[in-house]
Amino acid sequence: MTEVRLTPILIADPPLLNTQGVHQPFTPRLIIEVITADGTVGIGETYGDSRYLELAAPLGEALPGHAVSDLNGLFTLAERVCGDPEDPDDVSDSVDVGGLRGVQTADKLRLSVISGFEVACLDALGKILGLPVHTLLGGKVRDTVEYSAYLFYRWAHHPGADTPRDDWGAALDPAGVVAQARRFADTYGFGSFKLKGGVFPPDEEIAAVRALAGEFPGQPLRLDPNGAWSVETSLRVAAELGDILEYLEDPASTTARMAEVAAGTDVPLATNMCVTTFPEIREAFATGAVQVVLSDHHYWGGLRNTRELAAICRVFGVGLSMHSNTHLGISLAAMTHVAATVPNLDYACDSHYPWQTDDVITSRHVFTDGRLTVSDAPGLGVELDRDALKVLHQRWLDDDGTMRDRDDAAAMRQAEPGWRTPAVPRW
Repeated sequence: MTEVRLTPILIADPPLLNTQGVHQPFTPRLIIEVITADGTVGIGETYGDSRYLELAAPLGEALPGHAVSDLNGLFTLAERVCGDPEDPDDVSDSVDVGGLRGVQTADKLRLSVISGFEVACLDALGKILGLPVHTLLGGKVRDTVEYSAYLFYRWAHHPGADTPRDDWGAALDPAGVVAQARRFADTYGFGSFKLKGGVFPPDEEIAAVRALAGEFPGQPLRLDPNGAWSVETSLRVAAELGDILEYLEDPASTTARMAEVAAGTDVPLATNMCVTTFPEIREAFATGAVQVVLSDHHYWGGLRNTRELAAICRVFGVGLSMHSNTHLGISLAAMTHVAATVPNLDYACDSHYPWQTDDVITSRHVFTDGRLTVSDAPGLGVELDRDALKVLHQRWLDDDGTMRDRDDAAAMRQAEPGWRTPAVPRW
């Protein structure tokens, strides 16, 4: 590499509700470019909150002179320049409640930063060699990857006259959720549906799932309250929906609580909160706390680590799917490439992508029958739209700092001034 460019951006985000609050009108992402001596540009994407930018900057400065093919060395370099998570004097080693992704540590933050650089290096290497990223990962085992519709309770629009608008309208009851799902099915062909729960009392969300089952009989359904429920509530919901749910995602907030729930139900439990790093696997698998791991290459440190996770799940007979964050087309391309190489991809992957109206690639991904075709073009198979990148970066520059760090509780306080993030279990 001869140069690394880091471009923080703000992208429009709809008023999607979750147990902590509501998505802000804009959310931060970081676009990473690595440039090689022959002018090849590889691109990656990850979270753009301040804590991630603080780690990405020194890594970007240290990378010129590093070979794009030396991916193992990328991790070694990151450990050296991005802070030592074992160092008590390292201020980046603070541990806080990471909300929708579980407890957050310096090590987890660093892995999420590395993931964007690793994808950019793989993209560049693939372009140099004339090979798609899936070939660099060992070769695809499927030509298309199935995705699931990601349903949310939501407001019609954010508070404030100058906030982004869309034509989806509100979804605050079972009828609204079903209408949203119908539009996803008709527009994109999705055949499975996941509802973000933890927003309303469990009985209301049970009713919404039952309404979905009535509208889409026999099609896979999932419910994810992001750890908002007690063990007792989780077991009650599992009993109520046991004949409907494909899996129940993170009903309770810790591995120990998940293990209690798992011991009392036959409904598979999935997670992207209590198992997001390799050290967290042992307890979860040994106690039978989870039956499905939702991989996320941003959390796990990239595409190669995602494949290692898949292999571990295969050994222990644990199911595998893929978690989604508020991502753009670069991340969706990376997700699709690694998903294409994993033999044991047991469930359709999640994706927020249909909710995102902004992008930084020249041609948006198109879902057909709920699937994306795996690109065989060199690298990721997507190209950076520099005009769009400039506009979204300018939005970040113009922001007064209120949107540069995602805070769903702060966004909720715009509508409900007294809102505080609920303690868990919430119900």
